[in-house]
Amino acid sequence: ELQTDGNRSGHLQNGELVFDPEVNEEVVRIIAAQLAEIGDQFDKEIKGRVVNDLVQHFLNENLSGEEITRRMSEAVEGLARAIPSDMEQEKAMLVLAMVLTKKIANTMPSLLQRVFSTTVNYISQQLHNYIVRMVSA
Repeated sequence: ELQTDGNRSGHLQNGELVFDPEVNEEVVRIIAAQLAEIGDQFDKEIKGRVVNDLVQHFLNENLSGEEITRRMSEAVEGLARAIPSDMEQEKAMLVLAMVLTKKIANTMPSLLQRVFSTTVNYISQQLHNYIVRMVSA
């Protein structure tokens, strides 16, 4: 698993840092660079209304984490259908989720923690198998 800074996750065991299962770090860097490039392209296509609608949902403290994740999923799926792309649907959805997270956090920085955890939850639920296949390919 990658951390937000692009490094592999690890944990302390007997006082020493132990990395999670080995992955080819160069492959991960290449994939990350490709996703960032796609994200820059998608960034221009996402309308402010979509971001503002999601900001309003995140500001609504009465909505459960599950409901917020569902709203994020709906937004990502709607954008994936609206943005013409010749790439895999799952890859487009992964990039869109990350770009939306960035746009929401830039619009309302106080939502960073909530939007980040929601995005991680969404990606874990909806795109985990795709990420595993992508990294192991």
